[in-house]
Amino acid sequence: MTDDERAITEDQRQQAKLIWDYHQMHHDVGPTDVAIGLGSHDLGVPAFCAELYRAGLFPTLVFSGGSNPTAPERFPRGEAVHFREHALALGVPADAVLLETGARNTGQNITLSREVLTVAGITPKTVLLVSMPYMERRAYATARKVWPEVDVICASARLEFDDYLKTIGDEQLVVHQLVGDLQRVIEYPLLGFAIEQDVPKDVRAAYASLIHDGFTSRLLVP
Repeated sequence: MTDDERAITEDQRQQAKLIWDYHQMHHDVGPTDVAIGLGSHDLGVPAFCAELYRAGLFPTLVFSGGSNPTAPERFPRGEAVHFREHALALGVPADAVLLETGARNTGQNITLSREVLTVAGITPKTVLLVSMPYMERRAYATARKVWPEVDVICASARLEFDDYLKTIGDEQLVVHQLVGDLQRVIEYPLLGFAIEQDVPKDVRAAYASLIHDGFTSRLLVP
């Protein structure tokens, strides 16, 4: 399929940009006790973790994630393993990195990383969650539910929406992901997986518009 066939319309871009902005928490990133790099298909996560580690923002980094459920071929040895290798290549020392290789979703990323830290004798009070840009809000809501004792800061690579589209190279895929994550922000509190987040009317309208346009591949199956 060509780039033109994977492109989105200008109206879809505007709607998606509203959701993109909503997904980001816009937290001030500062020193924390530990950081957790949440598994995904995006090597921007370990790259940004490495940047923040080199800046001295945390002494310990956990990479969490097993086989990617939507693209297992991308990281055949598991997300956390590949993320660690990428971070080490960018200058993070091996003894600063812990691995959690079993998580299959964001809740497990956080709860199993907590267990790994406990085994290592680390009980953090502040945690930096590093994710893909459109996962920040869901990561925050999940962490506040499953690990309420810690203060949570969310961060992702500093990219504008159009730059992220170019980085991924598939505009439609990104919009499918944005819509799917927003559905989880809305629905997961009802299932007990996350705290409730206010969703502004314009964001809900953009969500409905993009679903109407067929961006449904990442929606939860009823």
